[in-house]
Amino acid sequence: MKFNSPFLIAELSANHNGNFQKAKNLIKIAKMYGADAVKLQTYTPDSMTLNSNKKYFRIKQGIWKGYKLWDLYNIAKTPYEWHKKLFDYAKKIKIKIFSTPFDEDALDFLERLNCPFYKVASFEMNDLELIKKISNTGKPIIISTGMASMDEITEAFYTAKSSGCRNITLLYCVSNYPSKIQDFNLNNIKILKKKFKCRVGLSDHSTDSIVAKTAVAMGAEVIEKHIALENQRKGLDIDFSIRGAEIKKFRDEINKVKLLIGKNTFYRTKEEKRNKNLRRSIFAIESIKKGEKFTEFNIKKIRPGMGLEPKYFNKLINKKSPKNFSKGEPLTRDILKKFSLIKN
Repeated sequence: MKFNSPFLIAELSANHNGNFQKAKNLIKIAKMYGADAVKLQTYTPDSMTLNSNKKYFRIKQGIWKGYKLWDLYNIAKTPYEWHKKLFDYAKKIKIKIFSTPFDEDALDFLERLNCPFYKVASFEMNDLELIKKISNTGKPIIISTGMASMDEITEAFYTAKSSGCRNITLLYCVSNYPSKIQDFNLNNIKILKKKFKCRVGLSDHSTDSIVAKTAVAMGAEVIEKHIALENQRKGLDIDFSIRGAEIKKFRDEINKVKLLIGKNTFYRTKEEKRNKNLRRSIFAIESIKKGEKFTEFNIKKIRPGMGLEPKYFNKLINKKSPKNFSKGEPLTRDILKKFSLIKN
């Protein structure tokens, strides 16, 4: 999987609100506002949990508090019958599309659609059998690491690698919805890059673009962000989604950070180098005849930078001028050779 960094993934998740046209429109605005790819989630409520009223199956905290798990997934699902149409539409408007399979049946279904790469969700990243099966496809894998210990990430990463995956991206993720600034430790991005020597990114559930921008500065090459339609007010994930034109602003901001980071070698632009002419340099402040000594009364370090660098000033004092200089004329580099101050 080759792409420019930062690679922006627009997560549709449940923000289609069960409406196929809204799902298409989400893909459309993702393309319009600069996302590199859109991601679906492929599951059925029965593949995720039991339709049970027992206390184990009810959410007790967070933005989905009070929901029964089966009901939540039933509302949030992207129906299987939509997938091919959405894949075809994304291909038509030329934006990459892929999905998160939440079980082996979902993976088999996505394989029939020729899904180009896969995401493993944070809550499934300890399902090593699923990771093995995804890896067996030979396609790139993005593994989200929310809640996971380093041991769990290591196990998932090397399970994928040993099962045939040669292109693994790890996403640092905070699985709080929405995530607060104090929940993050963006140094984890550097730690993951150093340990696994692979592409690392961020799955961002925060409400502040500073998180993604700082992540890019820390080396994140992939940013995943939930999206919604312009002015959309309802949606299971709306509290941590960017809406409509906010996608473009988000895209522009992370691009700007990448531009600011720049190259891996020390670098100055040609435009900046031209401003060296505004530095100080050594000028004759009185007329100087050939053979006359340079003194602090006939040469001076002044702007502009057309002459010798100021570091040579003291070395020239009391040396005889090899030629005539008029007042206001810069001392030139060729005289340094006369005094063996530089090599020929």
